[in-house]
Parts: sequence; structure tokens; C-alpha cells
Amino acid sequence: MRQTLAFDIYGTLIDPQRIAETLEAWIGEQAPALARAWREKQLEYTFRRGLMGAYADFDVCTEQALQYCCAAQGITLSAEQEAELLERYRPLPAFDDAAPALEALRAAGHRLFAFSNGTAETVSGLLRQAELDTYFADMVCVDEIGRFKPDPVVYRHFLQRANVPVTEAWLISGNPFDVIGAQAVGMQTVWLDRPGQGLFDPWGVEPAATIQRLAELPTLEGVAPHGQT
Repeated sequence: MRQTLAFDIYGTLIDPQRIAETLEAWIGEQAPALARAWREKQLEYTFRRGLMGAYADFDVCTEQALQYCCAAQGITLSAEQEAELLERYRPLPAFDDAAPALEALRAAGHRLFAFSNGTAETVSGLLRQAELDTYFADMVCVDEIGRFKPDPVVYRHFLQRANVPVTEAWLISGNPFDVIGAQAVGMQTVWLDRPGQGLFDPWGVEPAATIQRLAELPTLEGVAPHGQT
């Protein structure tokens, strides 16, 4: 059965932790910790702005999170280094399983959508650089409505843009908050647990399937939607 599949971008198809490779030349062994903290603060800022109703786009959250994390860890970057780092955040590489999985799913007849908290301009460039853009029927980004995942409005916006009933829409994401947000509005979900640690928020919510690599993505016909057996 043909399904509509919404793919999260950062942490699902694109590896944000790879920015540590750029940082290593400047701050050495502190690079992985700064990269992790930067990603966590980036998401925190989207959550806080969402609750406050004070939207600023993902690129702004990314820049401000970097500045905060450098200050918190006592790391000083020059203005030139900061600008270069933010520029290198735009062409981050894809995980090696992304392209083969997207190719197989598209060949099977599924409709694939990129669905991101990022801006349309940044995400389109990111997917193009990673050579993933051609797999998608369309791209839905939150800057179209000025809200962030996991706001229910964002997922309903996706359903409207994709012109799909909620029962026929799937979200594939490596971020538990995203999975829970999509499931709260009735979408079907697959959690991509790349670390394999099983650290999912204990909210009494379970995705329809949990995988460690996109190659394991089920055909969906064999996965029972929520509430069915």
C-alpha cells in the first residue's frame, strides 16, 4: 500500500554531530562535547521559543545556541571562526544509510517528504549538498507557519500540505520528542534509535516500530498502526 512518509532531517537523515570534525582543528578534544551541547541547546531554544510564542527561525536558534555553549564551556572563537562554523553547519553530510533507504522506498511507490524545524532555504541547500533532494516529492518546513515541532499545529500543517489523511501519514524520526509529537495528532511513527540505547521518553507512548538503521525500515504493510493488532 502506498504511504506518505515524512522524514525528519537533523539527526535522522543528516548527522549534526559531524560538525565536531571542524571544531577539532580549533579546540581539540573539547570538540565532541561542544557539538553535543550545541545540538541540545539548539533544540532547547526551539522548545522555549515555541512555548513563549516568540518565534525566531532555526538558523537564529543555531547561532544563539553556539554562542551560549561556547560561553558556558569557556571556549573563545573568533568572529571569523564562528561565521565559518555556522556556514559549515549548512552542508552537513548525510548518514550513509539515508540515500539507499530513500531510493528503495521511492521505488516501492511511497510518497516521501522532508519535514523539518529548519528553514526552507537552509534545508533545501542541505539536502541538495547531501544529494538527497531528488528523493522527495516536497519539503515542509516550520518557517512556513512560524512554529516548531512538537507543536501539534506543525504536524497538522504537514498533513494539510501533503494532502493526506492522518491515518495514512508516517513520521520517521531519530528524535523522540518528534515521534511523540506526531503520534499525539494521530500520525503513525517509526523511531530511528541510531545509538541503540532505547532511551525513549517514558510517557506511555510507543512508536509503531523502532529501528537502528534506515535499512531496517519496515515495508509499513507489516506494521500495525497504533491501536490495531
